[in-house]
Amino acid sequence: MDVTRVRELTAAAERVVVLTGAGVSAESGVPTFRSGGGALTWRGMEATRLSSAELLASNLPLVWEWFEYRRGVLASCAPNAAHEALAAWQDRFPSFTLVTQNVDGLHSKAGSRDVLELHGNIGRGRCTRCGAREALEMPLATIPPPCSACGADLRPDVVLFGERLPFGVFEAAREAAERADLIFVVGTSAVVYPAAELPEIARRNGAHVVEINPEPSGIGGAHAVVVAGKAGETLPLI
Repeated sequence: MDVTRVRELTAAAERVVVLTGAGVSAESGVPTFRSGGGALTWRGMEATRLSSAELLASNLPLVWEWFEYRRGVLASCAPNAAHEALAAWQDRFPSFTLVTQNVDGLHSKAGSRDVLELHGNIGRGRCTRCGAREALEMPLATIPPPCSACGADLRPDVVLFGERLPFGVFEAAREAAERADLIFVVGTSAVVYPAAELPEIARRNGAHVVEINPEPSGIGGAHAVVVAGKAGETLPLI
């Protein structure tokens, strides 16, 4: 592992961006949608179908039952050493931006502030009428839960398959990537757009790219510093 080179880059960096994905939370026991080459299923349905805009429109209660199951699984998951290391990094650099594709909220639980959650947060609901967001109790008293502002049904405040990212979140991440002098890609192959654009944007603007993955994808290009390892083992060393 080329940790020494990464330490040199972090020592000189002032504007750092970190993009995290499912691999970071998997070390906390959070299931991923795809495992061992097969799709995760629940009640005989694939997770991608259960987490789709199409099913939301036709069967909101079933979507909530699926998300309640997921929230129950997450209740036993705690932040790992990678989450904790990144929470400490936010006070280490003059400018630090943490961008995640995860919806589990573990970065915030570890103490990270102002996390840019590209795909939302499973701990919140969003009103289908007025758009208000609110934290959800666990377990839900009713399904679907009602909006405390207007009484309409809430939906999970996450980006479902077939939906666009919420306005403003990716734009903030892109702006940070444009200014960065160092970007980390951690626990993700970054093949899903638009998140995959962030290391490309940073690189085009002169930033160094560091990839940390058990099986590196090459997302950072030929000049990236690649560390083949788990985030929870590698980030504390840096």
